Amino acid sequence: MAERILIVEDEEKIAFVLRDYLRAAGYETDVLHEGTNVVRLVRDTPPDLLMLDLMLPGMDGITICKEVRQFSDLPIVMVTAKVDEIDRLIGLELGADDYICKPFNGREVAVRVRNILRRANSAHSSENDFELKYRGVTLDTEMLTCTANGKLMELTPVEFRLLKTMMRKPGRPFSRDALMRASYPDNRIVSNRTVDSHIKNLRKKLTDAMDGETLIHAIYSVGYKME
Repeated sequence: MAERILIVEDEEKIAFVLRDYLRAAGYETDVLHEGTNVVRLVRDTPPDLLMLDLMLPGMDGITICKEVRQFSDLPIVMVTAKVDEIDRLIGLELGADDYICKPFNGREVAVRVRNILRRANSAHSSENDFELKYRGVTLDTEMLTCTANGKLMELTPVEFRLLKTMMRKPGRPFSRDALMRASYPDNRIVSNRTVDSHIKNLRKKLTDAMDGETLIHAIYSVGYKME
């Protein structure tokens, strides 16, 4: 069965361009032009991916993304003409998996959607087995062990939680605040420098174990991603 994508875009021409490219790539698509009923529809009949414009009548994309993230981890792609770094950070902070700026290349959008869905399906399958795998790295979330290139890695509890968070969504950028919340479940307050320090140590351990291959990348003004 084809994967289903819900496109929420108030500019009809853009919505139909997205629809046509995604249908040509083999996806089923539904299109809405305003945001009022999106959260209810996602809850009742969840799509495989939500493509969401930032500025919408009825309910804006940021609010929709925030409300959907309260009950679902489905992939969300933000589509907008606003390119400010602040808007990017807000969208990613609320849990968007990717951010596409207008004007865009329809074929590129289809490729990015395919990659996001592939990663989401792979992470979901691994998570059900208490094991996360990505490019030679394996996390056993039940036994709390990590191997990279077949080598057992010694990770601190914070490093393990950081790696688990990023491995569940490879390719998705995470803000420092999001990583901080994932790494400190007791909600203690730590600085961005603390997160950077843990990431630096984790990245070095991974790079050494992977014979020089770098898997954790910094995103300027946003945070980090694993790719």
